[in-house]
Amino acid sequence: MVEEITDLEELKDDEDEGYTLSPRRLSAILFAVDREDRDALMAEMEPLHAADIADLLEQINSYDRRRLILLYGEDFDGEILTELDDSIREEVIAVLNPHVLAEAVRELESDDVVDLVEDLEQEAQQAILGTLEDADRIAVEQSLSYPEFSAGRLMQREVVMGPEHWTVGQAIDYMRESQDLPDDFYHMVLVNPKMHPIGHVTLGRILGAPRGTRLTDLVEEEFRTFEVLESETDVAYAFNQYHMISAPVVDADGRLIGVITIDDAMNVLDEEHEEDIMRLAGVGEGSLADRVVDTVRQRIPWLAVNLVTAILASLVIAQFEATISQFVALAVLMPIVASMGGNAGTQSLTVAVRAIATRDLTGANVFRVIRREVLVGLVNGIVFAVVMGVVGILWFGSPALGGVIAAAMVINLVIAGLAGIGIPVVLERMGVDPALASGAFVTTVTDVVGFFAFLGLAATVLL
Repeated sequence: MVEEITDLEELKDDEDEGYTLSPRRLSAILFAVDREDRDALMAEMEPLHAADIADLLEQINSYDRRRLILLYGEDFDGEILTELDDSIREEVIAVLNPHVLAEAVRELESDDVVDLVEDLEQEAQQAILGTLEDADRIAVEQSLSYPEFSAGRLMQREVVMGPEHWTVGQAIDYMRESQDLPDDFYHMVLVNPKMHPIGHVTLGRILGAPRGTRLTDLVEEEFRTFEVLESETDVAYAFNQYHMISAPVVDADGRLIGVITIDDAMNVLDEEHEEDIMRLAGVGEGSLADRVVDTVRQRIPWLAVNLVTAILASLVIAQFEATISQFVALAVLMPIVASMGGNAGTQSLTVAVRAIATRDLTGANVFRVIRREVLVGLVNGIVFAVVMGVVGILWFGSPALGGVIAAAMVINLVIAGLAGIGIPVVLERMGVDPALASGAFVTTVTDVVGFFAFLGLAATVLL
């Protein structure tokens, strides 16, 4: 009874961490590694999902990571490799005993093996491919021959299919007798004699129908196939748009060669969203496991771009040096105008990049969205113009100064809305990733316009 209570308390502790590793479990694992106590390590690792173990390996340092992998030994699951961040996956593969690596990889579906090896160095690739049986190796090598980011790289070669004339009973008997069904599948794909897919049937419909029912009577109305060279981004969009679970992949002649499942499609969407966020922040594709040198190399180019934009804004300020010297209050207030414009521009920019990524922003609605963002900028500008106008009057006792900053606020927030939505649209039409370059342009526009409007109006009104 006491042991049951202890187990429940430990489970509650882990749940309280919100699906992350609890400090207690992490400490217990590292303690077991320090003592080289494999039984204790296995007791702590056994309840963990492969994704949790991957998180654990990413959080600890290289020294502890190596010792844990070696102590874990033959129980190392191939799914852990697929969940690892690319930055440490190659390191983990190098540590694994060749026999353990071979057993781990053999457990994986072909699409997981492709995802595992495609970003590795040639030597590491060959080490993994060499562990596979001939048929599996050939299937993986064929998938690797397709362009990166294509449906051919995303698909798995293991397909559950049957001829179009089969009945439910024949399908069930086939699946029961088959020795090489995928671990997870959702449909049986029906093909004609030329191996062209003509439809698919969900497992639920197969199991719920009488044995004599023809499979063609159970096919789903919504059926789509993807060409092997189609972009994985387009595939993921279709899965999300049409609520698909799985879909066949065909070659140039329309023959069935693989299948894509929802988990792989959603991974693509997650990666696209993460990439957009990282690029908007100017941090490239870094991760927490990257070395200092690698992180610096990724971030320096974007900081250099920001330095150039800051210099441009400073050149605008320099043109009004005489005005600023006569009205010191301008130096106090002008960062407010630029900052408000930058924030407003970032809001519009984030909306635009997200809408472009999800294909909600199109030629049919782009001008309506631009008009909306400009009007939002105008309304927000008026609201904060009133606020800053009052601040200017109360703080510096100058109605004229209050009017100048109010007008500059309206101008900059309107321009910020226009730039935030317009710049990513233009870059996307030019074939440039809007998440990659929009931030620098929007910041430049809002800083330059903000300083020029505020100081230019000040020079005209106050002098």
